[in-house]
Amino acid sequence: MPDAMIEVWQANAHGRYRHPEDDREELPLEEGFEGFGRFGSDPDGTFSFVTVKPGPVPGPDGTSMQAPHVAVSVFARGLLKRLATRIYFPDEGEANAADPVLLSVEDPGLRETLVARDEGGAALRFDIHLQGERQTAFFDV
Repeated sequence: MPDAMIEVWQANAHGRYRHPEDDREELPLEEGFEGFGRFGSDPDGTFSFVTVKPGPVPGPDGTSMQAPHVAVSVFARGLLKRLATRIYFPDEGEANAADPVLLSVEDPGLRETLVARDEGGAALRFDIHLQGERQTAFFDV
């Protein structure tokens, strides 16, 4: 989508957020890592960013763990509210299979839209489709 604004939010490599509510002092914060970014899409609708792979974080119930992921919000003209989705990692099959948020997407095909594709090396590809056959799963937040 051209002229969109994308926000990303994630934990650091140890699974800790740089946020006052994440008070897990046994997990270190990383100097210079904020875990948040905001950028616009290019005229052809693409965007890219470079980051560290986040560690696992506690699940919504506080006892289970979530697989490493990046939270993504999409803002654009014509959208009355932001669209919220997540990027999961393709090399985390076991963690993805147990992630409570990912498992809340009942349709396996729709769930698969949340897992990035390995492009070789350290590159991953994650396409966001607003509609159609490959529509990305979005969450009510």
